[in-house]
Amino acid sequence: MAASESKVTRFYNQEDVQQILHLAIARQANDKEKEFSYEQLLEIAAELEIPPESLKLAERDWLDKQGEMQQRQAFNIYRQRRFKKRFGNYAIVNSVLILVDLVGGGGLFWSLYILLFWGLGVAFDACNTYQTNSEEYEIAFQKWHRKHQLKQTFNTVWNKFFIKA
Repeated sequence: MAASESKVTRFYNQEDVQQILHLAIARQANDKEKEFSYEQLLEIAAELEIPPESLKLAERDWLDKQGEMQQRQAFNIYRQRRFKKRFGNYAIVNSVLILVDLVGGGGLFWSLYILLFWGLGVAFDACNTYQTNSEEYEIAFQKWHRKHQLKQTFNTVWNKFFIKA
């Protein structure tokens, strides 16, 4: 049966080839410390008949994606820290309100309403913070990204004109 399988010519589309090679490289590279030089990358591309220009464009796209992923991670950390701060404020204020309600009235009455309604807002905030696949997330990320680019530009100009002078 092995002889008949070797005689059969198989054809794969480009996406299938990419997936097969990706899996093969992943299996071969069990050693996470192993790194490839740019020359080795060029050799692999040459063996696959990929022009150096295409490789350079692909590398540039990959670097752009890596940079965006780092920006998104920083944005997610920022959002999570902001949520944790808001949740801490919610917990502290509501603890004090429950204590005042217990001491002042001998039971829990009005503080539960505040706890529940504010808790609903905190729950919505948690959903918005940890849900990263929505249009609102994308809008918030773009706004945050522009703000940080503007800060970076301002700091560069400031350093160029006032610190080096």
